[in-house]
Amino acid sequence: MVEGKKILLGVCGSIAAYKSILLTRLLIKGGAEVKIILTPSAKGFVTPLSLSVISKNEVLADMVRDGAWSNHVELGRWAHLMLIAPLSCNTLAKMAHGHCDNLLLATYLSATCPVVFAPAMDEDMWLHSATKENIERLKSFGNHLIPVEKGELASGLYGEGRMAEPEQILSFLETNFFFSRELEGKLALVTAGPTHEPFDPVRYISNQSTGKMGIAIARELAARGAKVELVLGPSAMEAEIPGVHVIPVESAEDMYQACTNLFPKTDITVMSAAVADYTPVSFSSEKIKKNSGTLTLELTRTKDILKALGEQKKAGQILVGFALENHDETAYARKKLQSKNADLIVLNSLNDPGAGFGFDTNRVTIFEKDGQETRFDQKTKQQVAKDIVDRIIKLL
Repeated sequence: MVEGKKILLGVCGSIAAYKSILLTRLLIKGGAEVKIILTPSAKGFVTPLSLSVISKNEVLADMVRDGAWSNHVELGRWAHLMLIAPLSCNTLAKMAHGHCDNLLLATYLSATCPVVFAPAMDEDMWLHSATKENIERLKSFGNHLIPVEKGELASGLYGEGRMAEPEQILSFLETNFFFSRELEGKLALVTAGPTHEPFDPVRYISNQSTGKMGIAIARELAARGAKVELVLGPSAMEAEIPGVHVIPVESAEDMYQACTNLFPKTDITVMSAAVADYTPVSFSSEKIKKNSGTLTLELTRTKDILKALGEQKKAGQILVGFALENHDETAYARKKLQSKNADLIVLNSLNDPGAGFGFDTNRVTIFEKDGQETRFDQKTKQQVAKDIVDRIIKLL
């Protein structure tokens, strides 16, 4: 965690500078002390006043101010970590070639702590050979890159070059620099995403799950030191995470086979996938043609994976299930906790706006075997994953 850490945040001239306000807030909320340096052009995108109010520290931008020298050497030695977010294409090029014409660059060259940078620029600039070369130069100096994301850009285009979201930046810092690895040596199994239950070569029954919550949990477990096996149903989400091995599956039966094979060796299992409850009885090898106003499908229950694992569970294994409800939610969650022999049930309510399938946020209540019930406020799914893994670690 960032609690008690000293973070020196550099902000460059980029439209993504607005994210530095939320990033600062997240760092402060996490217990870090934050000092901020702006490049001269950054002040055109975000005001020193806004950042000073949030950080509770004076924001610096000039080498000399009111006849006093801003001690860049002292700043570079004060921090546990220097983070430059957003890093503009211009400042990237200057850093790569040792330029020193403003306070941020002087502090960077004086820093004795790890330096992390999160670029932000348009796709054409990001993909330019000069930019690629400058990125590699910075990395060769021992600096750490937070990869850009793909999304809507200031130019109106959609592509690579978007700065990582503040929550992802915070997760990167915690994962790579500040986490204690309490789960080192543990093997975790996580399921995520939907399943597809086909009834002809082109059609299937499924649900709206994206896999975001399960992937966030896999990332969090790996960040805490666990080796993670992620059994992932059909999902468009990026799941290339250090320490996480992805096992792609399609149907509920595929997921059942993968989980029952892996479960005996695991220390922690989190069943966050939205497994289809029913699957077609028969499969047509040819595409079913439209020949009437209605189509009748006969369905049968899929195997209850959580229950099957609960029946196999041995002493020392932690089993976590999810419940998505919209009626008598607490009663169903407690019943599931007992009937599945789980250690935790994480309840999602369909009645909570901004929670459940497809959202970047979630709001959960965690039920434990000893009767404890903990309700959390709405958070990003990565922050929810931290809350869940914290409870797992306490049980261990």
